[in-house]
Amino acid sequence: MEDLIAILLYAAPATILTMTLHEFAHSYVSYKLGDRTPKETGRLSLNPLKHIDPLGALCLAIFHFGWAKPVQVNPGAYKNPKTGMALTAFAGPCMNFILTFFAMLGMGIIAKTGSYADGNAIFNYFYILFYYIAILSAGLGIFNLIPFPPLDGSKIIGIVLPEHLYFSYMQYERYGMLVLFVLLYFNVFDVPLEWLNDVVVNGMFSIVRLLLNL
Repeated sequence: MEDLIAILLYAAPATILTMTLHEFAHSYVSYKLGDRTPKETGRLSLNPLKHIDPLGALCLAIFHFGWAKPVQVNPGAYKNPKTGMALTAFAGPCMNFILTFFAMLGMGIIAKTGSYADGNAIFNYFYILFYYIAILSAGLGIFNLIPFPPLDGSKIIGIVLPEHLYFSYMQYERYGMLVLFVLLYFNVFDVPLEWLNDVVVNGMFSIVRLLLNL
């Protein structure tokens, strides 16, 4: 029962915010690079209903990894398709890390005021909510940087791959999700992802502590 309450009060809103901003960032950068597809398909929006995949959101809320509806883009609209795809792909994880930092900053400000320690219910709620946002957002950003199709990382490495290798690599994108599910089922990524998540979150909180003199 307590787990269900935590999901509804904290994990659900944190998941919605995290995924919405991730996908909006993809859409916004692609649009700014000259691609009108995100706007025409309704993805240049902060409306969560435009972005959330129910199963992917549930996985993120419970297992700290997940996915949203893929943003359709047209690489042919970019001046440099490979660079444009890499920038568009990186925008999502970058937004997640920015969100993680501000969530940690929110925790730090609440801790600085002493409101959390004083047992103020409202501040307690937001302190825990910010924690969930930080953990889930960092996890989504790190997970998507794995250079495996169809994750963002597979498009980011396109900058350093020769074109013939890059396009050969991306031909397997249609099978990537199935293989990815198999790897996740066997917990192949668990240890490195948890370690990286701790590094990112703890590192950002260390910066927050310095900024706020905690």
